[in-house]
Amino acid sequence: MPESSTDAVNTADLFDERGEELDSVSVQFQSLGGRSHFSGPVRTIRCFEDNALVKATLGTPGNGAVLVVDGGGSLRTALMGDLIAASAVENGWAGVVIYGAIRDRVAIAGLPLGVKALGSNPRKSAKAGAGETDVDLVIDGVTVRPGRRIWCDPDGILLER
Repeated sequence: MPESSTDAVNTADLFDERGEELDSVSVQFQSLGGRSHFSGPVRTIRCFEDNALVKATLGTPGNGAVLVVDGGGSLRTALMGDLIAASAVENGWAGVVIYGAIRDRVAIAGLPLGVKALGSNPRKSAKAGAGETDVDLVIDGVTVRPGRRIWCDPDGILLER
């Protein structure tokens, strides 16, 4: 299978080939970015209604990685908007998966970035910097570990065990 973040990998085909090695996230994330298929090594953030760490991390070189953000499933505030998403593109991130909300979804849909989130809310988040980076996350019973590979497309999300 192609390993580059720019190669389109269909998660259904990948699961058929390597199912025993992969976990599937059953939460129904929306595909909101300009790239429908994206993959790469995982980086992680755990934060709740505060996007300072998201902004800071996406402002650093991504080298084709995918940032997975555990926002606790909150839809009350957006953890990423168009300016932060544009910064991710400029810094070489393949995509962002947010277990929470984004904003500026029309603008984000026009960016060459993979984005999956639960939904959107125009409300800004706090900027205090609360949270943790590069930690194991558990989303939908699936452990998301920094450095492991993730594959995303309109069918869903697969992670290396």
